[in-house]
Amino acid sequence: MRISQLSWIAAATLWSSTVAAVTTPSVVIDLPYIGEPADNTLSPMQERELGARVMGQLYGGEYVLEDPELADYITSIGWKLAASSATRPPQLTFFLVKDDRINAFALPGGYIGFNAGLLLAAENESEVAGVMGHELAHVTQRHIARTAQDTEVATIATWLAVLAAIIAGSADPDVIIGALSVGQTLNYQRQVSFTRAHEQEADRIGIQTMAKAGFDPNGMASFFQKISQQSRLYGSGTPEILRTHPLSTNRIAEARARADSLPPVKLTPSLEFELMRARTRVLAADLPSQAVSDFEARLRNDPGNSANQYGLAFALSQMGQAARALTLAERLAEQYPAQVNIQLLLGQLYLEQGQKQRAVATLERTVKAFPRSAPARLAYAEALLSSGQSDRARQLLLSGDPAYGTPLQTYRLLAQAARESGNLAESSFQMAQFLFLRGDAGLALAQIDAGLRLPDLDDKQRARLLAKRREVRDRLPSNWRPLDQRP
Repeated sequence: MRISQLSWIAAATLWSSTVAAVTTPSVVIDLPYIGEPADNTLSPMQERELGARVMGQLYGGEYVLEDPELADYITSIGWKLAASSATRPPQLTFFLVKDDRINAFALPGGYIGFNAGLLLAAENESEVAGVMGHELAHVTQRHIARTAQDTEVATIATWLAVLAAIIAGSADPDVIIGALSVGQTLNYQRQVSFTRAHEQEADRIGIQTMAKAGFDPNGMASFFQKISQQSRLYGSGTPEILRTHPLSTNRIAEARARADSLPPVKLTPSLEFELMRARTRVLAADLPSQAVSDFEARLRNDPGNSANQYGLAFALSQMGQAARALTLAERLAEQYPAQVNIQLLLGQLYLEQGQKQRAVATLERTVKAFPRSAPARLAYAEALLSSGQSDRARQLLLSGDPAYGTPLQTYRLLAQAARESGNLAESSFQMAQFLFLRGDAGLALAQIDAGLRLPDLDDKQRARLLAKRREVRDRLPSNWRPLDQRP
């Protein structure tokens, strides 16, 4: 699957590729924070606002691969790296993009995206962590703001103009690419000269971070070397990641030398990595039937491969063949009773088969075994809702302690639980939260206004909705009007 509309993302990586180095002092002096020079161009709040608006366009175009298990997996790697970073990171959001090209990118405000193709191309978790460590370094060093500062031309107004053009031309890839060119051509020659030096800076910081986090520091160099070799061997054109992250023989050699200077790390193969690659393969396929054929062929060559069995079961479930998928999932669940993704698939297949009690019991056990797993909590809540236990579902969703923040789907399920319990004001509020965080402020405002029109609102409910309305309205242009009120 290839989404041509996403071609502008490759250009967006230039924001994070042309960077200025930041060194960490060996002695920390406790002085009041008075900001950085980069703040004069893009403050952290402005960066977050820009990133949120771009994310809204990605969600609106259905480019984000909204799968709780994959999102949780890449987020867990990301925060493991962030915890080992020498520079305290800002608020981070990791997400996958529905694109089979190999690429990764950092947007303003700590949003870090990975194409599905990158996860499929990686051979092990350390290679994924290597790319992620590189992108994380772009974020922790505030490369986007520093690029704007160093060019001495790009300002917040320029980036907002670029973003406005992206929004206006979101259905036309040519308009989007042209809009991003506004930012790219600002002092272009100077930016190009920065690219090599600052990509190496991100390599150096990323390798140090991933080694400290317990990953094999050779993962970064091995991944980029493999991609470079594939490009030469198959002559299929330069992979997207090489266009947005320029490589050279020296750069790969330097990354390898940095990794070799660190203590070696030997990791056991990760079953979760293999399962998530299989899951990605299914979700990235144009049709579930293609994924079924793919995994059936893989299993003919390697019948005992658990990841391929999982992939086939998941692909079958996407085709609506839950009975056949359930046979595979039950066999895997017996073999791996403590593997969260396999148990989640089993519970969801019970639900698809109408075996609601078994689904609830399986997912309840999974939540107890993995209390910090957001995907387990979401799956259990959905099972409770399907069995008419909306109050229990709401309590579960509100009482959770997500390790990496609150997943967006939580708000959608909270809205459903409130609606089924008859609390329409709460349902409007939670659905507005869901839509607003996805970047659709207009629909969020419509949900809030519908809530405010409900009879018998108490003062607390009204105040809560009005406060959210002010927050949402601030995101919209002053002249914005609903579709039904436009000429």
